[in-house]
Amino acid sequence: MPTPERTTLVSIIDAATALLESGGVSAVTMQAVAQAVGVKAPSLYKRVRDREALLALVGGAAADDLTKRLDAASGSLEEMLGAFRRFGRERPEAFRLLFTSTVDPDKLAATSAPVLRATTAAVGAGQALDAARLLTAWATGFVTMELAGAFRLGGDLDEAYAYGVAHLVGSLRG
Repeated sequence: MPTPERTTLVSIIDAATALLESGGVSAVTMQAVAQAVGVKAPSLYKRVRDREALLALVGGAAADDLTKRLDAASGSLEEMLGAFRRFGRERPEAFRLLFTSTVDPDKLAATSAPVLRATTAAVGAGQALDAARLLTAWATGFVTMELAGAFRLGGDLDEAYAYGVAHLVGSLRG
């Protein structure tokens, strides 16, 4: 008689994601995930090759989440930039993981699709990629610095982000 299934890949990814957000990448160990889903660590290897593969799955799920959020922004560059920042603030460790070589490049490319559609509408196909890179680089830098506590000169960060969004998007539509 076969051994009953005691966990699923989805529950493994969910547990790893929770560990990531509560303790960073170093908290995502096969032992910790196994404990979180109620199995012994060797059982995880039936579903996930190793820790690197597990982190890739977690990063892929994070990229899927970000893509959904960007798609839900109705094509508005301002809304997309807001969704991007909210994702970073709500899921800071997943945000950081997205910018590592762990995440499948195709999953990351999917996050670009809604942005490219919006920049194409704003500046045309010829400059859409450049515009998407400009907005993404600025927003990534801002959110990364915000998460690191690197803005130490005071002021309201929400206002600063809104200022940057308004001016960057305005310059594209100029």
